[in-house]
Amino acid sequence: MNVEQIIKENKGTVVDVRSPEEFMGGNVVESINIPLQEITSRIDEIQSLQQPLVLCCASGNRSGQAHMYLSQMGIECCNGGSWLDVNFYKSKNA
Repeated sequence: MNVEQIIKENKGTVVDVRSPEEFMGGNVVESINIPLQEITSRIDEIQSLQQPLVLCCASGNRSGQAHMYLSQMGIECCNGGSWLDVNFYKSKNA
């Protein structure tokens, strides 16, 4: 699953797993904020999102952790890495 292709085809949902404070400092247009520590408690909400999910954070570490957990739960997702990278792909296809 290629992050750039998912964004180019306007599929799925971008989920930013940074803290609300980080998210408010800048984020991908139309992304939603579900902090990493809330992933397990918000699993029903996450399952209802349009998949595949493109997970992002500051560096790719937290989104990588979220990717491992969510894929084990049967949710189609990929680690988009830094939100800045995801934002760049999104801006190329705007």
